[in-house]
Amino acid sequence: MIAGLFLAILCLEADLTASTLDPSLDVAWHEWKIKHGKTFNMNEEILRRAVWEKNFQMIDLHNWEYLEGKHDFTMAMNAFGDLSDAEFKEMMTGFQMQRIKKTHVIQDPLFLYAPKYVDWREQGYVTLVKNQGHCASSWAFSATGALEGQMFRKTGRLIPLSEQNLLDCMGLNVTHGCSGGFMQDAFQYVKDNGGLATEESYPYRGQGRNCTYHSENSAANVTDFVQIPESEDSLMKAVANVGPISVAVDASPVSFRFYDSGIYYEPRCRSLHPNHAVLVVGYGSEGAESDGNTYWLVKNSWGEDWGMEGYIKIAKDWNNNCGVATHAIYPIV
Repeated sequence: MIAGLFLAILCLEADLTASTLDPSLDVAWHEWKIKHGKTFNMNEEILRRAVWEKNFQMIDLHNWEYLEGKHDFTMAMNAFGDLSDAEFKEMMTGFQMQRIKKTHVIQDPLFLYAPKYVDWREQGYVTLVKNQGHCASSWAFSATGALEGQMFRKTGRLIPLSEQNLLDCMGLNVTHGCSGGFMQDAFQYVKDNGGLATEESYPYRGQGRNCTYHSENSAANVTDFVQIPESEDSLMKAVANVGPISVAVDASPVSFRFYDSGIYYEPRCRSLHPNHAVLVVGYGSEGAESDGNTYWLVKNSWGEDWGMEGYIKIAKDWNNNCGVATHAIYPIV
């Protein structure tokens, strides 16, 4: 709906826009379309090109400022270059905060030790980076990521779990699938349903369909879930002692969309209003911690072509940057 309205309004300005396009970017635009399989009709081509050029120039300026020491991370053009802010938020995020139901809450004394560096990928807890496509289903990918890690901890087997099972079978009274959802609801569904299918038996389609879950294909279960107190120190202790943790962040700033490498700190991020669910799989530092170079290692669900092969390092201990510790939760299996 938003995407269609965006195009309808801008189509009225197509002729004017065409005269302002930069011909020096013709080759780069053509190569970008081929790389990402983009095709447009004549009017849409002009409008998408205008959005893409604006983003291209913004990325170029940011990276020059990075070389001047003004930023700690780089940006790069990717498959999202032709999307408006409204389209991107509608299609590529997906965390919708719901009323917190009763859960166990971690208390810090339960976790007395947290090393300076953790990366659960090295211990076999983390599946390959997945891609949610043009579906605001990040909540499902965050939930399966945390559950995959806990099932590995319990069984020693790393089995990719089905996000599509969650999209199809949870019911519109609980979540809207490609319009967003909440990880706690996903864990509650798995608990009530008695299991969650493997990704192989119930592959991802990127849109809601009729539920076809069969219990014989279940590879995971949930007995309860734990809400982590809203604190980066509590999140660090949980990550260190439990494994990958489901969290939500504010992915609204355009810099998050085009993140490429480095430690991501964005003062425009909102810590109290996250809109995108991801998975914290570790933390660490680049150089001396005292220099403010600590980070959260975060797995995203936008494919391996985004960021650092699908990952982002979000600044740690910088006043809960982007709300990384605001809604942290994990399942008990």
